Amino acid sequence: MTANINLPRILRIGAGVSRQLPEVLDELGLKQPLLVTDAFIVSLGWLDDLEAQLSKQGFVHNRFTGVVPDPTTDAITAGLAVLHLGEHDCVVALGGGSSIDTAKAIAAMAHRDQPMRNYKVPNTIDDGLPVIAIPTTAGTGSEVTRASVITDTETQEKMLCMGLGLMPIAALVDFELTLSMPWRLTADTGLDTLCHALEAYVSKKANTFTDTIALAAMTAINTHIRTACQLPDNRPAREAMMLAATQGGIAFSNASVTLIHGMSRPIGALFHVPHGLSNAMLLPEITAWSISGAPARYADCARAMAMADANDSDADANQKLIAGLRLLCRDLNVPTPSEFGIDAQLWQQSLPLMAQQALDSGSPNNNPRIPNAAEITGLYQKVWAN
Repeated sequence: MTANINLPRILRIGAGVSRQLPEVLDELGLKQPLLVTDAFIVSLGWLDDLEAQLSKQGFVHNRFTGVVPDPTTDAITAGLAVLHLGEHDCVVALGGGSSIDTAKAIAAMAHRDQPMRNYKVPNTIDDGLPVIAIPTTAGTGSEVTRASVITDTETQEKMLCMGLGLMPIAALVDFELTLSMPWRLTADTGLDTLCHALEAYVSKKANTFTDTIALAAMTAINTHIRTACQLPDNRPAREAMMLAATQGGIAFSNASVTLIHGMSRPIGALFHVPHGLSNAMLLPEITAWSISGAPARYADCARAMAMADANDSDADANQKLIAGLRLLCRDLNVPTPSEFGIDAQLWQQSLPLMAQQALDSGSPNNNPRIPNAAEITGLYQKVWAN
């Protein structure tokens, strides 16, 4: 098997590396960044600190702080308007997955004039302004992926966009920025990382490079996620979760996600469920349904997460994997769609659209067991019932 691996040109990992932005810009020969973030990061004072560092080093810069959760094409349009006010030669993302995906989309669309929907999968975006990503959550892995998920404001479709133009040229992965993350965000982003790693390992596009990284991420997540939630200032747990997020991003960006993510995006778009949480709602049931397509691979996942041991048969390991995932979701208070507050009638009415959007994303084709629309609809109904 051959593998095509894409990574940022510069990847710095460790405490305090977020303060190395001026040095990295110099290294890349970039002079005028547009800083992209959201109101919460602004309120913490982190954007002011970053701008002070840049000003001290003589960089001309501007800011766009209109990032919204589950970024929309309207937000991208607003960001492009700010970008075009100056002669910016790069975009810097400071924040979680929404900020990074927004920055990527702004950079990719900087010199394009068609609607973004024209560039969604199966099309690719292979050029754009350079992006430097500084993640502040341990989950999406967007700092190391060639993907961006943007909701079309007109159609409410959560579009998957892919291509080398969406791969950050540099990523500064500083776990100290996650020490202030609240419990729910820690849980949701951590479970998003777990889905990235598990899906990459069982994907039909898995390869030997991503396998090792995915297994390492799974081991770290199940070891540390509960501690990171319960003890937010625990530095070893935070550092392990941040590294796992980057590893998960590398794994799925180079092996692809599968059915969980394919079914998750419509839930997020239609019902405004945070991305990591919608993945977590699906994780146990979709895994249970998919196991027959790759029982040995799923057993490896169970052993990596210490949900099973080396003496267990693959069949026993898979049973323990499902039990372990259900327990993890219970421990992290993952709600059902009903408990989240989604209207039952609206959920039922939306099933055909959700199933079609899941299939259109292409991700289900990478699943070990490939579903049709009727099977996806049935899985949505099962997730509602459970």
